[in-house]
Amino acid sequence: MTQLDMVRELFRYDDWANDRVLQSVAPLTDEQLDRSFEMGCGSLRRTLMHILCAEQVWVRRWQGHADTPWPEEGERAGVAAMVDRIGEARSVRGAFLRNLQDEALARDIVYRDSFGGIFSAALSDMMLQLCNHSTHHRAQAVNMIRRVGGTAPELDYMYWRLRRTGGV
Repeated sequence: MTQLDMVRELFRYDDWANDRVLQSVAPLTDEQLDRSFEMGCGSLRRTLMHILCAEQVWVRRWQGHADTPWPEEGERAGVAAMVDRIGEARSVRGAFLRNLQDEALARDIVYRDSFGGIFSAALSDMMLQLCNHSTHHRAQAVNMIRRVGGTAPELDYMYWRLRRTGGV
């Protein structure tokens, strides 16, 4: 498996895990989505919006848009709108990955973070940042889902792998 194959595999897992989280929050009320927490981005809705915004920002950075501003996370988007928007972001990411060659992963990209600092990183590291970032915030979202009385999804990577290969 090449490094690019591994990156693509991790994004397939991320897509599956994000879908499961969004499915599990669909029946929740606005009160449950907006309940205040001292973790994540302060509420379940804001944490989900943060995952979506990160997807949009990092892909634009990969595409060479160094000054991509961080989108507003305080929007009260409903779950259906979040599903649509993450689907759009996923489509843009998918098109980028389809046209990518393995050797491009070593390319350094210069970008500005949300605080204005200038950074340079290998494309592969930037891609892994997005995968790890989503995993971190999904864990917070699962904790919030449990705390508001929702049914938290199983998101374990090995569970996903074994289900895909027929091992479970």
